Amino acid sequence: MKPLLGTLYLLGMLVPRGLGYDRSLVQHKNQVVDKTRSLWKNLETYSYNKYHPMEEIYLWMSQISEKHAEVVTQHLLGMTFEKRPMYYLKISQPSDNPKKIIWMDCGIHAREWIAPAFCQWFVKEILQNYKDNPRINRFLRNLDFYVLPVLNIDGYIYSWTTDRLWRKSRSSHNNGTCFGSDLNRNFNVSWCSIGASKNCQDLTFCGTEPVSEPETKAVSSFVESKKEDILCFLTIHSYGQLILTPYGYTKNKPSNHEELIQVGQKAANALKAKHGTNYRVGSSADILYPTSGSSRDWARDIGIPYSYTFELRDNGTEGFLLHETQIQPTCEEAMEAVLSILDDVYAKYWLSNTATKVTSTTVLLNLLWLFTSLL
Repeated sequence: MKPLLGTLYLLGMLVPRGLGYDRSLVQHKNQVVDKTRSLWKNLETYSYNKYHPMEEIYLWMSQISEKHAEVVTQHLLGMTFEKRPMYYLKISQPSDNPKKIIWMDCGIHAREWIAPAFCQWFVKEILQNYKDNPRINRFLRNLDFYVLPVLNIDGYIYSWTTDRLWRKSRSSHNNGTCFGSDLNRNFNVSWCSIGASKNCQDLTFCGTEPVSEPETKAVSSFVESKKEDILCFLTIHSYGQLILTPYGYTKNKPSNHEELIQVGQKAANALKAKHGTNYRVGSSADILYPTSGSSRDWARDIGIPYSYTFELRDNGTEGFLLHETQIQPTCEEAMEAVLSILDDVYAKYWLSNTATKVTSTTVLLNLLWLFTSLL
């Protein structure tokens, strides 16, 4: 079925806080406020204040990589269950020096449309500003950005064509009697131990085994292959206005928990300074609910030092049906939070290393001077 192009909204319905939603919403799933095809032929007319169906995001990725070929390349990550290509964008300024990696994925849950909108916003901001903005230019000299705008492509398309509030992937289970796995319960970290279900009908169905889903496998394999170079793993969700640290599957804390909280709180402060929005910072187990098999926890456990889940606007008034008028302020403030995290990553891994190198050089020169003076 061809995706409906335009904005789908369910009228007069509020989505309760949490994983579930009122099943009566299903009967309203195809109410359409605006079926107008967004008429854009090039990036100059692409609107970052609208939600876009997958076919437009595919085209946007292709055009972005063509227009900014000096720094952007498009790469195939893997294939979805329904055999659609998963592409990520690599933003990298040519350099003779070794670079570290920032990973960002959006749209692991199909109905969270504001997440892919943010990934696109982030790419746009980096590309529009890296030449003239000293802060962003500094990042790109030492960091490569790997951005996966939509992780759960099959589910995202299904949320446009059939069920606006669909959450899971679209894999088939029990001889086609139920569909989809919660991809954020399918990673190989304390798999299906808590906050997940082995019933394929449930929203939090964890899959048939760890990394059973092709989408999860594609992300896991790639990130695992790059883990020595990935400093920061960011996965973007909605809703709840939270910056979540590991872990969800235990109340125990990672070794750098205090640092993660400190960096996250600074990011929340930067976010609030933009539009006054309050985000809470903490582990999923502490401030949200227990989860197992999440990509955030898995990334931290394979050794990536900074790992965060962003739950974007709002707190439940519009929930998963966040109006398009909120895309820009949501993305603007989240951008400030991400840049704040990057400031801290940069300060730790480059400024401190530079200082160490300078100190070492000074010590060596002093020793040489002392040695020659004794001759």
